[in-house]
Amino acid sequence: MPRMMIDCRDVPSESGCTLAIYGEEDEVLRAAIAHAVDVHSHTDDDELRAAIRSGLRPASTDTTREGAFVQIIEFRTRQIEEFDATVRQWADRIDTARQARWAITGTDRDHPDSYLQIVEFPSHEAAMANSAHPVTNEFAARLGKLCDEGPTFHNLDVRTVTTF
Repeated sequence: MPRMMIDCRDVPSESGCTLAIYGEEDEVLRAAIAHAVDVHSHTDDDELRAAIRSGLRPASTDTTREGAFVQIIEFRTRQIEEFDATVRQWADRIDTARQARWAITGTDRDHPDSYLQIVEFPSHEAAMANSAHPVTNEFAARLGKLCDEGPTFHNLDVRTVTTF
């Protein structure tokens, strides 16, 4: 059974909680419910359980390694909230067929409405399978319409990884 996770940072909250829970699905669900009740003062009911279950996602404890593949995508948009929402919809739709391990989207402080997205895959082949997936094609077209100009892709084979 694949490991699952849930992360409080994925849910807006006043407390700014940063807890992430990893484990088998039933373990994560039990721990997340206990945390939501104890720390966030939620009521343990069907609505809470459904919300937590919908927030579960496959967990990856792998770190980037030599031989991995990283894609850097430069893009400009004045619609970043819609862009982010579309990325979340893609992740929900592609579900377990998703090949990306993690992604970071950063705002360029020196250039308004300019962003870099860094996405890590286990290999170039996995990235190409992800790109060829029909759900990815559909969402790439939607994302392209939200951009002010076409994105620029940088495709990198990971040569070395240094941890500090």
